[in-house]
Amino acid sequence: MRRSEFLRAVETEFQARASSLVNDLGLSAVGGRTAVEALADGTPPREIWLALCAEMDVPDNRRHGVGRQEPRGR
Repeated sequence: MRRSEFLRAVETEFQARASSLVNDLGLSAVGGRTAVEALADGTPPREIWLALCAEMDVPDNRRHGVGRQEPRGR
């Protein structure tokens, strides 16, 4: 998962709460850091995404494969 895919997934899943969650919510799975802090420290976006999903009780079927754009037609 790329950083852009992470941000797209967070926006899609959490909508209006996305910004406050990535900036303010401490995630126990990444040492109590926020998503923004963890990204800045070099934590892989996928690890942060899964930590955020666990913290927010996102169902498993909405955790995998999100954030990807549809392939462009040729």
